[in-house]
Amino acid sequence: MSSIAMAAVITDLFADVAPPDSPIGNGITAMAVSLAAVVLLFIAVVALRRVLRRRRRARGRIEPELTIDAARLSTEPPPSSGPGLTFYNVPVRLVAIVLAPAGRAGVLPDADGMPALLEAIIPGLADVVAAHQPVRLLWPEQLSGSGFAHAFFVHARLPGNAGKGTPLSSAAGMAKTHLGSVMVAMIVRADRPNSYGQQILETEGDWLRAFQTRPA
Repeated sequence: MSSIAMAAVITDLFADVAPPDSPIGNGITAMAVSLAAVVLLFIAVVALRRVLRRRRRARGRIEPELTIDAARLSTEPPPSSGPGLTFYNVPVRLVAIVLAPAGRAGVLPDADGMPALLEAIIPGLADVVAAHQPVRLLWPEQLSGSGFAHAFFVHARLPGNAGKGTPLSSAAGMAKTHLGSVMVAMIVRADRPNSYGQQILETEGDWLRAFQTRPA
Protein backbone atom coordinates (compact mmCIF):
# COMPACT_ATOMS: atom_id res chain seq x y z
CA MET A 1 0.00 0.00 0.00
CA SER A 2 1.39 3.46 -0.94
CA SER A 3 1.61 6.35 1.51
CA ILE A 4 -1.15 8.20 -0.42
CA ALA A 5 -3.50 5.22 -0.15
CA MET A 6 -2.73 4.79 3.54
CA ALA A 7 -3.29 8.51 4.13
CA ALA A 8 -6.67 8.28 2.38
CA VAL A 9 -7.69 5.43 4.68
CA ILE A 10 -6.72 7.43 7.78
CA THR A 11 -8.52 10.55 6.45
CA ASP A 12 -11.69 8.54 5.78
CA LEU A 13 -11.70 7.38 9.40
CA PHE A 14 -11.98 11.01 10.52
CA ALA A 15 -14.28 12.20 7.72
CA ASP A 16 -17.36 12.26 9.95
CA VAL A 17 -15.55 14.27 12.62
CA ALA A 18 -13.85 16.78 10.35
CA PRO A 19 -14.78 17.08 6.64
CA PRO A 20 -11.74 17.00 4.34
CA ASP A 21 -12.39 20.55 3.03
CA SER A 22 -12.44 22.09 6.52
CA PRO A 23 -9.32 23.54 8.20
CA ILE A 24 -9.31 20.70 10.72
CA GLY A 25 -9.83 18.16 7.93
CA ASN A 26 -6.90 19.59 6.00
CA GLY A 27 -4.75 19.26 9.10
CA ILE A 28 -5.84 15.67 9.59
CA THR A 29 -5.00 14.90 5.96
CA ALA A 30 -1.52 16.36 6.34
CA MET A 31 -1.01 14.43 9.56
CA ALA A 32 -2.26 11.24 7.89
CA VAL A 33 0.21 11.65 5.05
CA SER A 34 3.08 12.14 7.49
CA LEU A 35 1.97 9.19 9.64
CA ALA A 36 1.62 6.95 6.60
CA ALA A 37 5.11 7.91 5.42
CA VAL A 38 6.56 7.10 8.85
CA VAL A 39 4.79 3.71 8.94
CA LEU A 40 5.97 2.78 5.44
CA LEU A 41 9.53 3.90 6.27
CA PHE A 42 9.47 1.70 9.38
CA ILE A 43 8.27 -1.29 7.35
CA ALA A 44 11.00 -0.71 4.75
CA VAL A 45 13.70 -0.49 7.44
CA VAL A 46 12.51 -3.75 9.06
CA ALA A 47 12.47 -5.52 5.68
CA LEU A 48 15.96 -4.22 4.82
CA ARG A 49 17.35 -5.40 8.15
CA ARG A 50 15.96 -8.88 7.54
CA VAL A 51 17.56 -9.05 4.09
CA LEU A 52 20.93 -7.89 5.43
CA ARG A 53 20.73 -10.40 8.30
CA ARG A 54 20.10 -13.26 5.86
CA ARG A 55 23.06 -12.17 3.71
CA ARG A 56 25.37 -12.03 6.75
CA ARG A 57 24.29 -15.51 7.75
CA ALA A 58 24.88 -16.80 4.22
CA ARG A 59 28.38 -15.27 4.15
CA GLY A 60 29.20 -16.78 7.54
CA ARG A 61 28.00 -20.27 6.61
CA ILE A 62 30.78 -22.71 5.79
CA GLU A 63 29.78 -24.62 2.68
CA PRO A 64 31.10 -28.15 2.32
CA GLU A 65 33.79 -28.72 -0.29
CA LEU A 66 32.23 -30.57 -3.22
CA THR A 67 34.69 -30.29 -6.08
CA ILE A 68 37.53 -32.69 -6.81
CA ASP A 69 40.22 -31.59 -9.27
CA ALA A 70 41.27 -34.77 -11.07
CA ALA A 71 44.51 -33.11 -12.17
CA ARG A 72 45.60 -32.82 -8.53
CA LEU A 73 44.91 -36.43 -7.54
CA SER A 74 47.68 -38.90 -6.85
CA THR A 75 49.48 -40.16 -9.94
CA GLU A 76 51.04 -43.12 -8.17
CA PRO A 77 50.25 -46.51 -9.75
CA PRO A 78 48.33 -49.25 -7.95
CA PRO A 79 50.38 -50.60 -5.03
CA SER A 80 52.11 -53.92 -5.57
CA SER A 81 51.94 -54.82 -1.91
CA GLY A 82 49.71 -54.09 1.04
CA PRO A 83 45.91 -53.73 0.87
CA GLY A 84 44.86 -53.67 -2.79
CA LEU A 85 41.78 -52.83 -4.79
CA THR A 86 40.51 -53.91 -8.19
CA PHE A 87 37.87 -52.25 -10.36
CA TYR A 88 36.25 -54.83 -12.64
CA ASN A 89 39.31 -57.03 -12.01
CA VAL A 90 41.77 -54.26 -12.98
CA PRO A 91 44.24 -53.36 -10.17
CA VAL A 92 43.73 -49.72 -9.17
CA ARG A 93 44.71 -47.17 -6.57
CA LEU A 94 41.89 -45.45 -4.70
CA VAL A 95 42.63 -41.73 -5.17
CA ALA A 96 39.37 -40.14 -3.94
CA ILE A 97 36.29 -41.16 -1.99
CA VAL A 98 33.15 -39.20 -1.17
CA LEU A 99 30.48 -40.20 1.35
CA ALA A 100 27.10 -38.56 1.90
CA PRO A 101 24.05 -39.37 4.04
CA ALA A 102 21.15 -40.94 2.16
CA GLY A 103 17.92 -38.95 2.56
CA ARG A 104 17.07 -35.90 4.64
CA ALA A 105 17.19 -37.87 7.88
CA GLY A 106 20.40 -39.71 6.98
CA VAL A 107 23.54 -39.31 9.06
CA LEU A 108 27.12 -40.47 8.76
CA PRO A 109 29.01 -42.01 11.68
CA ASP A 110 31.75 -40.11 13.47
CA ALA A 111 35.41 -40.84 12.83
CA ASP A 112 35.40 -43.84 15.16
CA GLY A 113 32.48 -45.43 13.32
CA MET A 114 33.69 -44.71 9.79
CA PRO A 115 35.86 -47.89 9.38
CA ALA A 116 32.85 -50.08 10.17
CA LEU A 117 30.78 -48.26 7.53
CA LEU A 118 33.52 -48.65 4.92
CA GLU A 119 33.74 -52.37 5.70
CA ALA A 120 29.97 -52.66 5.32
CA ILE A 121 30.14 -51.08 1.86
CA ILE A 122 32.95 -53.32 0.57
CA PRO A 123 34.78 -55.78 2.82
CA GLY A 124 38.37 -54.63 3.17
CA LEU A 125 37.66 -51.05 2.06
CA ALA A 126 38.68 -49.55 5.41
CA ASP A 127 42.20 -51.01 5.06
CA VAL A 128 42.39 -49.78 1.45
CA VAL A 129 41.46 -46.23 2.49
CA ALA A 130 44.05 -46.30 5.29
CA ALA A 131 46.77 -47.59 2.95
CA HIS A 132 46.04 -45.63 -0.25
CA GLN A 133 45.33 -42.30 1.53
CA PRO A 134 42.78 -40.98 -0.99
CA VAL A 135 41.24 -37.54 -0.97
CA ARG A 136 38.25 -37.82 1.38
CA LEU A 137 35.19 -35.58 1.25
CA LEU A 138 31.87 -35.60 3.09
CA TRP A 139 28.92 -34.23 1.17
CA PRO A 140 25.57 -33.05 2.57
CA GLU A 141 22.43 -35.20 2.45
CA GLN A 142 21.48 -36.60 -0.97
CA LEU A 143 17.96 -37.68 -1.90
CA SER A 144 18.64 -40.22 -4.66
CA GLY A 145 21.49 -42.42 -5.73
CA SER A 146 21.30 -41.47 -9.40
CA GLY A 147 21.04 -37.75 -8.56
CA PHE A 148 24.07 -38.02 -6.31
CA ALA A 149 26.03 -39.90 -8.99
CA HIS A 150 25.34 -37.30 -11.67
CA ALA A 151 26.20 -34.46 -9.26
CA PHE A 152 29.43 -36.21 -8.35
CA PHE A 153 30.39 -36.65 -12.01
CA VAL A 154 29.85 -32.91 -12.53
CA HIS A 155 31.99 -31.96 -9.51
CA ALA A 156 34.69 -34.55 -10.23
CA ARG A 157 35.20 -34.33 -13.97
CA LEU A 158 37.62 -36.87 -15.40
CA PRO A 159 39.91 -36.14 -18.34
CA GLY A 160 39.28 -37.48 -21.82
CA ASN A 161 35.82 -38.79 -22.60
CA ALA A 162 34.62 -38.85 -18.98
CA GLY A 163 37.70 -40.86 -18.10
CA LYS A 164 37.54 -43.31 -20.99
CA GLY A 165 40.91 -43.72 -22.62
CA THR A 166 42.71 -42.61 -19.43
CA PRO A 167 43.88 -44.46 -16.29
CA LEU A 168 41.15 -42.72 -14.23
CA SER A 169 37.69 -44.15 -13.63
CA SER A 170 34.93 -43.34 -11.17
CA ALA A 171 31.88 -45.00 -9.69
CA ALA A 172 29.05 -43.49 -7.65
CA GLY A 173 25.64 -44.38 -6.27
CA MET A 174 23.84 -45.64 -3.19
CA ALA A 175 25.20 -48.50 -1.10
CA LYS A 176 22.71 -50.31 1.12
CA THR A 177 24.37 -51.95 4.09
CA HIS A 178 23.38 -53.50 7.42
CA LEU A 179 24.37 -50.16 8.96
CA GLY A 180 21.98 -48.26 6.70
CA SER A 181 22.10 -46.68 3.28
CA VAL A 182 24.86 -44.29 2.29
CA MET A 183 25.90 -42.46 -0.87
CA VAL A 184 29.36 -43.45 -2.07
CA ALA A 185 31.60 -42.20 -4.87
CA MET A 186 35.14 -43.28 -5.67
CA ILE A 187 37.80 -42.30 -8.18
CA VAL A 188 40.43 -44.92 -8.96
CA ARG A 189 43.62 -44.93 -11.01
CA ALA A 190 44.87 -47.94 -13.00
CA ASP A 191 48.38 -48.34 -14.35
CA ARG A 192 47.19 -47.95 -17.96
CA PRO A 193 44.28 -46.40 -19.88
CA ASN A 194 40.96 -48.25 -19.92
CA SER A 195 37.39 -47.79 -21.07
CA TYR A 196 35.42 -47.93 -17.82
CA GLY A 197 34.91 -44.19 -17.45
CA GLN A 198 32.10 -43.26 -15.08
CA GLN A 199 29.85 -45.96 -13.64
CA ILE A 200 26.60 -45.59 -11.69
CA LEU A 201 26.19 -48.37 -9.12
CA GLU A 202 22.64 -48.78 -7.85
CA THR A 203 22.47 -52.00 -5.81
CA GLU A 204 24.49 -53.79 -3.13
CA GLY A 205 25.55 -56.37 -5.72
CA ASP A 206 26.81 -53.67 -8.08
CA TRP A 207 29.41 -52.50 -5.56
CA LEU A 208 30.65 -56.01 -4.84
CA ARG A 209 30.83 -56.87 -8.54
CA ALA A 210 32.68 -53.69 -9.42
CA PHE A 211 35.18 -53.64 -6.55
CA GLN A 212 37.16 -56.34 -4.81
CA THR A 213 39.84 -55.85 -2.19
CA ARG A 214 43.08 -57.70 -1.55
CA PRO A 215 44.34 -58.12 2.01
CA ALA A 216 47.83 -57.00 2.94
